[in-house]
Amino acid sequence: MTTVYIDVAVPVPLRQIFTYTFDTSLPAGVRVSVPFGKRHLVGVVVGQHSTVTDTARLKAISKVLDSEPVLNEVSLSLCRWLWQYYHHAPGEVLHTALPVKLRKGESAQRSTQAWYQVSAKGAQFSTDELARAPRQKLCLEQLQNAPETASHLKSRFSAAILKALEERGLIEPFTQIQSSNPQAWLNSMQISEKPRPDAEQAVAIAAINQRAGQFAPFLLEGVTGSGKTEVYLQAIETTLSAGRQVLILVPEIGLTPQTVSRFEQRFGIEVAVLHSQITDTTRVAIWQQAREGELGIIIGTRSAIFTPLKYPGMLIVDEEHDESFKQQDGLRYHARDLAVMRARKENIPLVLGSATPSLETLNNALGKRYQHLQLTQRAAGAAATMQHLLDVRDQPMRFGLAEGTLALMRQHLSKGNQVLVFVNRRGYAPALLCHHCGYTETCQRCERPYTVHRLHQRLQCHHCASTRPMPHTCQSCGAKDLVTAGVGTEQLEQGLSQLFPDAAQVRIDSDSVRGKDKLQTILNKINHQQYQLLIGTQILSKGHHFPHVTLVVVLDCDGALFSADFRAPEKLAQLVTQLAGRAGRASKPGEMWLQTHNPGHPLLQDLVNNGYAHFARHALLERKMAQLPPYSAQVVIRAEAIDAALAWRFLSQAQSALATDTLELIGPMPGLIEKRQGRFRFMLVLQSARRQQLHEHLRLALPHLSALPDASKVRWSCDVDPTDFS
Repeated sequence: MTTVYIDVAVPVPLRQIFTYTFDTSLPAGVRVSVPFGKRHLVGVVVGQHSTVTDTARLKAISKVLDSEPVLNEVSLSLCRWLWQYYHHAPGEVLHTALPVKLRKGESAQRSTQAWYQVSAKGAQFSTDELARAPRQKLCLEQLQNAPETASHLKSRFSAAILKALEERGLIEPFTQIQSSNPQAWLNSMQISEKPRPDAEQAVAIAAINQRAGQFAPFLLEGVTGSGKTEVYLQAIETTLSAGRQVLILVPEIGLTPQTVSRFEQRFGIEVAVLHSQITDTTRVAIWQQAREGELGIIIGTRSAIFTPLKYPGMLIVDEEHDESFKQQDGLRYHARDLAVMRARKENIPLVLGSATPSLETLNNALGKRYQHLQLTQRAAGAAATMQHLLDVRDQPMRFGLAEGTLALMRQHLSKGNQVLVFVNRRGYAPALLCHHCGYTETCQRCERPYTVHRLHQRLQCHHCASTRPMPHTCQSCGAKDLVTAGVGTEQLEQGLSQLFPDAAQVRIDSDSVRGKDKLQTILNKINHQQYQLLIGTQILSKGHHFPHVTLVVVLDCDGALFSADFRAPEKLAQLVTQLAGRAGRASKPGEMWLQTHNPGHPLLQDLVNNGYAHFARHALLERKMAQLPPYSAQVVIRAEAIDAALAWRFLSQAQSALATDTLELIGPMPGLIEKRQGRFRFMLVLQSARRQQLHEHLRLALPHLSALPDASKVRWSCDVDPTDFS
């Protein structure tokens, strides 16, 4: 019997591949169970060879879990690029690319699937009798046309609706073995009526369609409300009609329901949704369907980029500038950059869409590496939102709002319009302090002030999530005169209810929208004008369509003007522009007012008077002069430990190991948030004008860093192309 030596990527934090023995060859991409120390782990085969130099310590593969590869050639190639570019452990990269159930060794084969169909009674039942239960009526009408999977029905109707219909004997569940039906959408696709694109949209659609079947990256830069989604839809129509699949990445779970609804209405086919709130069972089912070519459209957040496609046709990254596409722990990949690499390997077009493109993407477009498509006018003749600065110096403030701002709000509300008030702090106030001695209630694990959550009478640290009851006396001097400092969404909600008692209001932050479909329910009520005042955080800034909002107020935009993070101005400009885009999206003109203590600041003046496009191009010139990304490449080596001196010493040792004339080393220095969860955090920044040179030097140096005396005593990581220095 010939022994074959199999290379296996094992999910451990070691930057190496492990060799095992087996009695026959195995294709790359199959999963195997292998002994590793005292454990058995699920690994992925990445290669094989017939001879090795040292066989004495090699162990045998315990079990082969798949009859065919679970990762195809493109997926494996992408994973290889990931672990090489991000200098990460190969086994952890491959596990990231697989659904959780497959990581645990469960079967990759199709299983039985739950369905619903109408009963004999339901087939004859008149849905008019359900006129007082419109959701039940709609559900029954769908099932009278054809049976549907339980997962698809539950994504559109609540469990209570299905239970009510089942108890009345109108529908019944059943199971059947999932059968593969590739390109099923071709037969069921029904294109609904679509608007005629304007000249700029038509040019963009034609440009994308002309490059079908070949790698072609596009930047679709369109002002807010210019109809970027319509460009996506009409380009997707051509792709679907050719029997090819489309994968769309969106930054937030909150954007998926409205996006899915619009896509399903346009094409009349099932749209699969992938995000962190779906179950592991649903995730692996969608993974299987996409791999078999049964789904025409898959929409998902960051990790959806790993979804396999049997008939790849197009990749779309909506709001490509959004920070949530960058993973901030573990494998610190950027889904946008991975999408570029995947489109290249799949040989398909890639569309990166944004009203406020990242400076990296804009630089690629201006340098002709991406084709630059621009939409400069809002759709349907809507006017651009007028932006203004409100100087709040020396003005009396009420709940963080100047009197001039309140007067503007009264004007818009009196006309029956909606007003959006933005403050990027959830909770009641960002700090609680003693009015007698000045002591501030502080999280000892993070050395940061607790945020006051008055609704639940608790203090919460927004860095480590620790909580404690609201104190009644000062811990330092015992005084009872405790006051809050600053304004959060809870306080603003309470204050506006006093100032505008007749205006219905809703607060939208991560505290208020927890729970399935909670955000979508609120958004629907907003668009039906059940609320006049909208109070919220960044959740409100991302892609939502509010046709009745005519005024946007930003409480405090000064914090980012003086940040130590060189990306802060870019992030502020993107946020302000996206928020401005929530107003005046229909026939009603909109305006935006930014409260500031620095009305003469060049960044604010440029943004308000010239817009994001001018700001971004000027910011690129500044970056070029300072030799900052995208004109240089960066890597951050981070270290954290309970003992600050230990983390500092490790990075000092790393600095010595990395020192070279071709790299610029900055640090070691504390992170922007120096302490979190009881651990002190420091960083060492590596920078070079030549990306390849930086990566090659880092690849050679990492084994030396792992062998440093303090490497095993601290948590340390390598972050390539960092977007956050906190």
